[in-house]
Amino acid sequence: MFGNRVLKGVFLVALGATSYGMLATFVKLAYHENFTTAEVTTAQFVYGIIGVLLINSFQRVKNKNIAFKATGKNIFHLMLAGTSLGMTSVFYYLSVKYIDVSIAIVLLMQTVWMGVLLEMILDKKLPSIQKIMAVVIVLIGTVLATNLIQNEIALDWRGLFWGILAAASFTTTMFTANRVATEITSAQRSLYMLLGGAIIVFLFSIVTQSTPFNFEIFLKWGIIVALFGTIIPPMLLNAGFPLTGIGLGSIVSSLELPVSVLMAYFLLSEKVNGLQWFGIILIILAIVVMNIKFIRKI
Repeated sequence: MFGNRVLKGVFLVALGATSYGMLATFVKLAYHENFTTAEVTTAQFVYGIIGVLLINSFQRVKNKNIAFKATGKNIFHLMLAGTSLGMTSVFYYLSVKYIDVSIAIVLLMQTVWMGVLLEMILDKKLPSIQKIMAVVIVLIGTVLATNLIQNEIALDWRGLFWGILAAASFTTTMFTANRVATEITSAQRSLYMLLGGAIIVFLFSIVTQSTPFNFEIFLKWGIIVALFGTIIPPMLLNAGFPLTGIGLGSIVSSLELPVSVLMAYFLLSEKVNGLQWFGIILIILAIVVMNIKFIRKI
């Protein structure tokens, strides 16, 4: 049986993953009100930085400045790592612009096999049979979840392109987030990564925003996408993963996939057939397979 500590971790990770799962639907609703990708991402990162700054200030007062302070080298590395965070938001939101949320989230989940591939390249060794099985299951699940067999959904190539780029960028974010400046607090790390991501987002906005910037985004959707995209999930996941461990935490965090699809189904009226649901279940199964350590009883 799980102890109270682990159950608390499961609860925190589940809430964090659920928050992430809601995000794309809110972005799609903002698009329905004619807000642009540049406006949505800019508002998200501005509010996100303000929110994380407040969290850092609160922690400094609470800890009486005892926490380890980031060095210039830490800040540079975290901001550099954070550029992939900004690219993930831009690419994912561009994907959502052209295809259904239920398809975009499946494409984002390609981080499962991309992570295995990146790990193989960095560690210079072949992945285990367990991970290879997980990759195969993900690929089969993706074919089913995107409905490529029945071909009932017209898939815009632009949405597929940006979705795959979002997955590649998110894979980079996950690897760097767990390896860069781990000696400082998660709130400090989040702040500097957000600042790095903001540079990408602001450059994207300057280059792509062809109409006058609609500042109403800050009043309507900015706070919501910031809360569910850059403030609540990182806090909950950073607090929950140490309690659950990477394996169990990764399994619980896969809740993001069904939550995202359900939100799109109920709020956006996106159609999801039985075959697609089976594909989604297969992708979640792959995450379980990759993270559970199977113990053979002799």
